[in-house]
Amino acid sequence: MSINKGTAIRLGLLLIVAFALRLYHSSTYGLYLDEKYTLVISQGVVMEGANQRDVFFTPGKPYFTPQEFWKEKTLADFITANIRGDIGNSPSYYAVLWLWTKLFGLSDFSIRFPSVLFSTLLAGLVFVFVRRHFGSERLALISALLTAVEPFFIAYSHMARNYSMSFFLTLLATHLFLLIVERKQTGQASAKLLLAYGLTFVVALLSHYLTITVFLCHGLYALLFVRPLRTWLPFLVTGLTGVALVSLWFLFGGGTYTFQTLAYQAQFYRTIALTNPYTSGFGVVLPATLINVAQRSLPIWSDLFIISNGLGQTDALGVRYLALALFFGLIAAWILAQYYQQRPLPRWVPVLYGLLLIAPLPFVAVPTLQYVVTAALPSLAYLLLLAMRRQAAEGHLALLVFVILLALVPTLFLIGMAFRNGHTYGITQRYSGFSFPFSVILVALTLQQLVTAPNLLKGILGIVLLIQSYYVTRLLYHIYQDRAPKYTYFARPRGANPYYLTAQKIQQAYSPGDTILYPSVRLQPRDEIEKTYWPYSIQDAQLTNMYLPKDAAYIQRMDTTQANKIILVKRSGQRLKLFDLKGSLYRY
Repeated sequence: MSINKGTAIRLGLLLIVAFALRLYHSSTYGLYLDEKYTLVISQGVVMEGANQRDVFFTPGKPYFTPQEFWKEKTLADFITANIRGDIGNSPSYYAVLWLWTKLFGLSDFSIRFPSVLFSTLLAGLVFVFVRRHFGSERLALISALLTAVEPFFIAYSHMARNYSMSFFLTLLATHLFLLIVERKQTGQASAKLLLAYGLTFVVALLSHYLTITVFLCHGLYALLFVRPLRTWLPFLVTGLTGVALVSLWFLFGGGTYTFQTLAYQAQFYRTIALTNPYTSGFGVVLPATLINVAQRSLPIWSDLFIISNGLGQTDALGVRYLALALFFGLIAAWILAQYYQQRPLPRWVPVLYGLLLIAPLPFVAVPTLQYVVTAALPSLAYLLLLAMRRQAAEGHLALLVFVILLALVPTLFLIGMAFRNGHTYGITQRYSGFSFPFSVILVALTLQQLVTAPNLLKGILGIVLLIQSYYVTRLLYHIYQDRAPKYTYFARPRGANPYYLTAQKIQQAYSPGDTILYPSVRLQPRDEIEKTYWPYSIQDAQLTNMYLPKDAAYIQRMDTTQANKIILVKRSGQRLKLFDLKGSLYRY
């Protein structure tokens, strides 16, 4: 289907907005812990030096140089770095990032830029997906707009991790899957589409193992809706071939370490949940009881939809107060349902409806307009049901079921794994983030249906959505300020990358005969994967060398007598403090 000029212009503007929102502040703050692993893994280096024995651990060799650190890496080095540094492995992401850094360098801006690009392209792909499969340009534009401003996508576009790439790939695979089903059912087989789907399946699964939850939904859709059964054959062949290719990585790459570490972590976090759930240093890790899992997953569910983002914060808003708001909201939704089709609307209806939405405020300890938004959720759910009924009448029932499965199954999988492993540690938004492109579509359907509501009720709900827009905008502001712990992991803003700054100072101040000293804290390895050949950390030295010239001959040593300061010792004996890492602030 061709796209008209007006729609093309609107889409172009949306993509510009999406790109700008993702680019802004993308390199302002230094790398957090997982990104540091991304940096070293992409260059074939194992954090703490398990594949750098000759550089750091040769007996009788107390110093090292950037030239030694940057010696040519083998394929085995890259595989070792990957499997020891990332439980999710993500070899396809690291391959993309390795090529990218060869072209554009290792700056924070550079290694985060692929995430910016994939996240921007995701907004365009959402438009393509909705327009092609739902047949509505307006719905596609609304979906693309929501994708462009979704805080979750923006936050993860600022991270040098696999997530933005995985979100894009799983949506692309779903798009290809539906195209193949459509052509198979009309007798128009396409080997090229099957090949593209198979490759996307492999690359997605090797970008993050939990993308399997999306492909599980593909299988469920086939079981429910794809007929005749012989239509399954190409998918079975493609899927089995893809699994065989991925298995090669497990057999000769990360499989052993992955399963070993998963088993270890399940036991480790289960022990924490039973013995030290609140002060272990790993956040709150609770036993996987029904109540604990429900409380932990509620924010995941609420944040999955931009119109309910932030409403699952039971610690801040209170379970009783949220329940009270929903109680009034259900009454308001019943009134909406009763008078939705009536024209003209009785004058008392919008008055009572509006009063019901604000009714929770006098009863709560700390009044906030988030309770008003909470009270409006049943009404918005009713509008979504109407939109789905309309779409089903237009022949999109199977597609709607598919979208709902894709929006729900990844989080349900995490909940199932929590009960299986006995702890709540793994219930986190990024592990089910593959759902977001599909939850965006459900929200877009709701907003499109809102247009058909009676004017006064539409106006009231429009005001509610403006209130929620304020809270979403505030969240975006906090993301840009590095003060949104649920997405950025930080309540206090980080500074700029200390290792890059230190490397710049070294290049400016170093003279032949000088020595660079790195802090070296004692390691406490928890398993064989974390165990290295030296009882003290070399991480600060590794991360600084990432930004030093590869042919430099700077003399560098480890200093096990202190834990925070990188020091330049001049030939004369003068000691210059290059950077004070101040403990865990810069090491998280």
